[in-house]
Amino acid sequence: MVRTQIQLSEIEAAAVKRLPRERSVSMAAVIRDAVDQYVSRESGASLDERWQRSPAAVGGFRSGGANLSATHDDEFAAAASE
Repeated sequence: MVRTQIQLSEIEAAAVKRLPRERSVSMAAVIRDAVDQYVSRESGASLDERWQRSPAAVGGFRSGGANLSATHDDEFAAAASE
């Protein structure tokens, strides 16, 4: 865990103090849960989910070129210069 200090408005602070009492958890747990939900929503799939799905993408795309694996550097340089 990494210790982090934040500033909340009076309304936010009151809510963050109320929720732990209602849920019988710590204030830190409520804040971590909120951050996890926000990050998940904003970034789409979690990093773990993307790593688990990535092997399925290997070989799933075609460039149309027969030798792209041999000429990828040249192809990339040409595309980057456009």
